[in-house]
Amino acid sequence: MSQIHVTQTYSIPREEVRQAVDVLAGKLRDRFGANTQWDGDSLQFSGSGIEGKIAVHDDAVSVDADLGFMFGMMKGPIESEIKRVLSEQLG
Repeated sequence: MSQIHVTQTYSIPREEVRQAVDVLAGKLRDRFGANTQWDGDSLQFSGSGIEGKIAVHDDAVSVDADLGFMFGMMKGPIESEIKRVLSEQLG
């Protein structure tokens, strides 16, 4: 199983961070059919071949994901897309 860990710092108000995380969650739903649910300051996601969480910290957002075999072969592009979206939304 492949794993992804991405951290992106932010300087926008924390209220806006949650909206930015929702944008990334929408992409996970669209691309992987993932179910998403907020649990405090963490958004849990799971779908066929992918599961993990997006956590909002005081000065950064972290994404931890476990990829199944099929998505593990696409780890690089998936990780790049997560970084791109977080950078655009939080940068």
